[in-house]
Amino acid sequence: MTLDGLVILVRLPNWLGDTVMALPALHGLRAARPGACVVAVGRWAPLLAGQVVADALVPYPRDLAARRRLAASLRAMRPDAAVLLANSFESALAARLWGARMRLGYDTDARRALLTHAVPLPSPRLHQIDEYRALLEAAAVAAPDVVPVWSLGADAVADAAVASLLEECGVSGEARVVGLHLGASFGSSKQWPAAAFADAASRLRERGLCPVLLGRGADAEMAAAVMASAGWSIPSLVARDRPEMLPRLLAGLACLVSSDTGVAHLAAAVGTPTVTLFGPTDPRLTAPRGRAARRVDGRAPCAPCFLARCPIDHVCMRDITPVSVTEMVEKAQAA
Repeated sequence: MTLDGLVILVRLPNWLGDTVMALPALHGLRAARPGACVVAVGRWAPLLAGQVVADALVPYPRDLAARRRLAASLRAMRPDAAVLLANSFESALAARLWGARMRLGYDTDARRALLTHAVPLPSPRLHQIDEYRALLEAAAVAAPDVVPVWSLGADAVADAAVASLLEECGVSGEARVVGLHLGASFGSSKQWPAAAFADAASRLRERGLCPVLLGRGADAEMAAAVMASAGWSIPSLVARDRPEMLPRLLAGLACLVSSDTGVAHLAAAVGTPTVTLFGPTDPRLTAPRGRAARRVDGRAPCAPCFLARCPIDHVCMRDITPVSVTEMVEKAQAA
């Protein structure tokens, strides 16, 4: 099986972290097919601007009517192939509606009939980065890189916007900022307790570092709980940054502490030291890769369970201590 043609569509993963982990595969495709028009379609596609992985980056709409209009536009391009990095039935159905003659994807989620080239899922499962690479390699496209690398480029306006945002929350330009990312889109089972974040923030401040809370609007309640537990006003950017600012904001951190979430993968890709907290998910499959990527694993007989919500008492995440996280932050910065 070979992946040829003038127009190649790529259905990107649905999650930020998975999109970052797809970068080595995307770079491999771009290098192997320089003459093809590569169109990347996905929720996080616009964030890939500047990464030189596709000729067009198309957001994937949630609205069904908008998806039908998108399908008509893509079908008009007469695509030769579609590469499905998303493993869902829906992504295979969409590729069929897009009119792609060759549809390459993993044989999962009862979608074999919708694929022209169904590749068996690796057994045992590989790290997500390597599964994306293996899918392309099944179509004779080499993807030799194993570590995602995110290119920022020069942008004085964006740098000034990030600096202004930090200044507004009381962080000086000379501060060594450690981001504490509070949320996890997967579910509450990944979240570290508010009291643990508060303790870690105080310990980091004692070491001359400047902790800053990060997260989406949905994490505002968690941020309030962290500050209440800490007893002091921790600088917070929760719900104040924008997705397009996120890579540059993360690049300016001395370190990022987070659960197994997409922000950790993006931080590692821009070269920021990371400390990722693992409990209900498996680091062998999704741990961030990078020169200064570190992790702390929570121990529990039931881990990894892959449940979005813990049915007991978050044993694995509560096993991770603020002392161990603070020590790992210091090791990550020294790497």
